[in-house]
Amino acid sequence: MKHLIDLQVNGQTYPVEVEPRERLVDVLRYKLDLTGPKEGCGTGDCGACSVLVDGEPVTSCLVLAISAQGKQLTTVEGLARPGELSPIQAAFVEKTALQCGICIPGFVVSATALLQQNPQPTEADVRYWLQGNLCRCTGYTKIVDAVLAAAGASD
Repeated sequence: MKHLIDLQVNGQTYPVEVEPRERLVDVLRYKLDLTGPKEGCGTGDCGACSVLVDGEPVTSCLVLAISAQGKQLTTVEGLARPGELSPIQAAFVEKTALQCGICIPGFVVSATALLQQNPQPTEADVRYWLQGNLCRCTGYTKIVDAVLAAAGASD
């Protein structure tokens, strides 16, 4: 049985029909065409599908879409202003902190939440905060450097 819900995503309201068992990652990607969140594992281990729910990073593959009604959702698409990358996104580009790109939206979303809660993190803080995001291509050094650079840019 489908339910009509309103999802608040990136500052916009989307009425969408969902089944009780539909995952948030699937609704975002296939019903709202927000393809930033990627399904890397489907078990909440890799963080590629991370989105902000009321400002907190969550793995959207483990969240039922129906439970997101009434909450503020932010995907990687919602972090930038028109024509301008967010500080985290710009730092990832500047530090070339990516390779294949599957995991990057999740890292960017998680790093955004970190800097909102702790604008001046240490390297240890960044590594701790991003431990729920996995990258199969890099050694994480450039990712950590990008987050620290974004923190420095917000001084």
